[in-house]
Amino acid sequence: MDAKTVKIGLVGFGTVGSGVAKILQENGQEIAERTGIRLELACVADKDITTPRVVSLPAGVLTDDVSQLLNDKSIDIAIELVGGTTFAKDLVLTMLAAGKHVVTANKALLSEQGAELYRAALKARRCIAFEASCCGGIPIVSALRTGLAANQISALYGIFNGTCNYILTNMTRSGTAFADVLKAAQDKGFAEADPTLDIDGTDTAHKLALLAGLAFGCRIEMKDIHIDGIQDVQIDDIRNGQEMGYVLKLLAIGEKDAAGQLSLRVHPSFVSEETPLADVDGPFNAVSVFGNAVGNVMFYGRGAGMMATASAVVADIIDIALGTSERLFERMPMVTEKRKAANFKKIDDIVSRFYLRIMAKDEPGVFAKYGQVLGKHGISISGAMQHEGSGPDSTVPVVITTHPTRQKNMAAALNELQRLDIVRGKPVCIRIVEIPEDKE
Repeated sequence: MDAKTVKIGLVGFGTVGSGVAKILQENGQEIAERTGIRLELACVADKDITTPRVVSLPAGVLTDDVSQLLNDKSIDIAIELVGGTTFAKDLVLTMLAAGKHVVTANKALLSEQGAELYRAALKARRCIAFEASCCGGIPIVSALRTGLAANQISALYGIFNGTCNYILTNMTRSGTAFADVLKAAQDKGFAEADPTLDIDGTDTAHKLALLAGLAFGCRIEMKDIHIDGIQDVQIDDIRNGQEMGYVLKLLAIGEKDAAGQLSLRVHPSFVSEETPLADVDGPFNAVSVFGNAVGNVMFYGRGAGMMATASAVVADIIDIALGTSERLFERMPMVTEKRKAANFKKIDDIVSRFYLRIMAKDEPGVFAKYGQVLGKHGISISGAMQHEGSGPDSTVPVVITTHPTRQKNMAAALNELQRLDIVRGKPVCIRIVEIPEDKE
């Protein structure tokens, strides 16, 4: 049987766009044999049509006039790879109005303005596919939409940002300070010239908003997520954590308790060195999902890059061409808003263990004062560690780990500790995340 031809238009012929064209050229025949669909890249629009790319396009395909794509009624699927949330938003709305299904890798756009775009897609009777928006080549969107559809998801834990993971991995291995590792990451192309959205946790939160919406069947807004970045991480705390058997990661966490309350947060987290996520190094991403039927499943792979992300884009194109994506899209709760009234747990009510490092005067009775303050706020000490040596102003670092306690109790204790005359500077506080085991 001859393969059906589906024409595609692409806006944004940068790194990922070039990868999409490369895959369609090199793997097009195999895709046709597997799916019965022949994908034809009929139009590529970009403001730069002179810079050489890793792939050459047939004559007449590349243009700097996006209207050529929009006005071509034979093009069924349009890909948005321009990034940002202003021009990209207008572009996606125009694509939908022109009768095109849309594929995008733009997590910021969907997490911040998805509601308007989803309504426009439903009105146009078209769909928006976004596998490439989360974790590069890892097929986590597909897994949550269909592969794990038989499950009630109770939790997901993820390393979603390769830049942050690269920085923390190299700080851990080399003992080098944050600023120096960040500079090296920028020199090697693992970090942007302006890395703010990566290191402050925003990029990770964008992805969590989308994946948690799929996992828990509701629409998530950025205001629903507590966000802390890694910009203040110090090498002393990474070393102390290693000594106690912990590895520091920037985790995205989505949890649903027995009462149906959702907890969504992004923050530096100490995890046990025996936890699989602790072994996810460098620029790689991973997602650990807990379902009531399947138990714990973990997805691992390249979280960014030309070909990994392009692979996810082409997977979306295939799903749309086969008719699968459109049927799923119109029923997704994050799109239809049928289950939008989620009950979110405030960060103050989150229960966690904590790591504390306090720089204090080296004098008798100091530890008793710490214990008194923590006990006053209902915080039980799990362990303590103090190394020999003297810091600034004749201080020594005291490291304390706690039993599980509420965030608001810890915040109150930290505020009181900082006011003690024996303490110098602001105490460091990092959550210890205990990822559940998959038990029968």
